Amino acid sequence: MSEFDPDNESRSIVSATNRVRPVALGMAVTSAHFLSDRVAFVGGEENVALVDANGEVSKVAVHSGGILSTASDGKRLVMGGDDGKVVALDAKGEVKLLATDPKRRWIDAVALHPDGAFAWSAGKVATVKSGKSEEKSLEVPSTVGGLAFAPKGLRVAISHYNGVTLWFPNMAATAEFLPWAGSHHAVTFSPDNKFLVTAMHEPALHGWRLADNRHMRMTGYPARVRSMSWSAGGKALATSGADTVIMWPFASKDGPMGKEPAMLAPLQARVVAVACNPKSDILAAGYSDGTILMVRLEDGAEILVRKNGTPPIAALAWNAKGTLLAFSDESGDAGLLDL
Repeated sequence: MSEFDPDNESRSIVSATNRVRPVALGMAVTSAHFLSDRVAFVGGEENVALVDANGEVSKVAVHSGGILSTASDGKRLVMGGDDGKVVALDAKGEVKLLATDPKRRWIDAVALHPDGAFAWSAGKVATVKSGKSEEKSLEVPSTVGGLAFAPKGLRVAISHYNGVTLWFPNMAATAEFLPWAGSHHAVTFSPDNKFLVTAMHEPALHGWRLADNRHMRMTGYPARVRSMSWSAGGKALATSGADTVIMWPFASKDGPMGKEPAMLAPLQARVVAVACNPKSDILAAGYSDGTILMVRLEDGAEILVRKNGTPPIAALAWNAKGTLLAFSDESGDAGLLDL
């Protein structure tokens, strides 16, 4: 594949590559999360690399094996490992053991609620712990694919084979089942609590409008969707899985039903990671050839953050103010960009 050429007349693009502060992590990376003003780059095995504003790197051992799942609320990073443990890491680098699976099964999924509750899964069982209350567990029909807390109330979405189970762990009511054939992995509520979307094992998303459980089929991807991010205000859902960023509209009461998605930042490489800025209508997109583009949602204008020619981008994260972008490719070649 040819080098991305900012001077190519057919595609004029502004470059910010010279403003990136490079960070060498020295380990493979799977995700990134801001903890206050530090970036936590999660490794595939054992360690998290904490990077401060000056680019200083300190590694923290969090698991005695593979790190399988992560979730962060900006204050702490919760992780599940193949050692059967759920641990939390804060901005100071302090590690706290939150739970251990009694059978030492893999912790496949974790989720965090704004009030401090957290959830994790092992096999078919999802467990929630909120505050000082006891743990509540629910077994679903098959292995849990993903977990998400609703933005309002203590409600958990548990994705699995052939659908999603919606569960209020603090209520005696029977859990609600939303059916759709196939294997469901990552799951996310829209910020306004009106829609639920899953990424499927096949190259597709599936969604439900929660008011009436109407289905929303979001298909046409050439590859599985492994990254999803809600735009500021939740008006659109950005996704990976194609050679453009696919943006599904969620501003109306019908969401994307009967509508075509917007397609932004096309390249001759696949989008593998997306991260919407939390404060403004900008997103960062990482590609399979190592390219990173920053894209304005209003008109699709692009800024080149990183040229191609490296391993695929593995992690993108914005700080809470939306003023600092952190990224890493799969090999741990990372960087920070101040807006």
